Amino acid sequence: MSSFFSDTSPALVFGGSRGMGAAIVRRLAADGRPVAFTYVSSPAMAAALAAEIEQEGGSAFAIAADSADPEAVRLAIEATVERFGSLGVLVVNAGILIGGTIDRFTIADFDRMAAVNVRGVFAAIHYAAPHLLDGGRIVTIGSNTAERVGSAGSSVYAMTKAAVAQLVRGAALDFAPRQITVNNIQPGPIETDMTADLMEYIVPKLPLGRIGKADEIADLTAWLTGVGAGYMTGESLTIDGGWTA
Repeated sequence: MSSFFSDTSPALVFGGSRGMGAAIVRRLAADGRPVAFTYVSSPAMAAALAAEIEQEGGSAFAIAADSADPEAVRLAIEATVERFGSLGVLVVNAGILIGGTIDRFTIADFDRMAAVNVRGVFAAIHYAAPHLLDGGRIVTIGSNTAERVGSAGSSVYAMTKAAVAQLVRGAALDFAPRQITVNNIQPGPIETDMTADLMEYIVPKLPLGRIGKADEIADLTAWLTGVGAGYMTGESLTIDGGWTA
């Protein structure tokens, strides 16, 4: 395996078995990258996705790892490097959404969401750093709520995503000497199983008049993780149909 980053360097996607994560895994594999990805609660979907990619001539494998557990994060990274020999791309998509107004939000829920959405992102970048190829790519999947909360009950979730945006800005400076870029994608409403029951509420709020597609997030991820995006770093790119315009 080459010691230099390329468009076929291996990738690891945290939270890759469903929704946006699965779309990202498929796209990176279709672009010729060996891809590892983690899952927590959907082993059957993870196994099916890995099998699908293998059947199409790609290379992929699934790893059970809860991003709330830093040790599980570390072991997932080591398993990826052991399997593929190197790591060129890290995508941190794993995240959870727990809603509730501050007066009703429990400390336990706060701790759980912060553990996955903030500490989990930090842990993934921290433990991947020694293994990343110089010139590699780090992409986090945040949320447009970092820019505009939009509705009551979203304050804690929005806080975690704003924290990720700031972490990315600092990380970009930390990794610049190694030519590793660090960027953050901030999706708005995207058509997944999580949003299926919210269509009637969401769509009228979107200037483009439609909800986003998971493949559109995957397309942006593919560009940010490609060789051609080597001069962009420290940025949060909002893709939300004009919601925050």
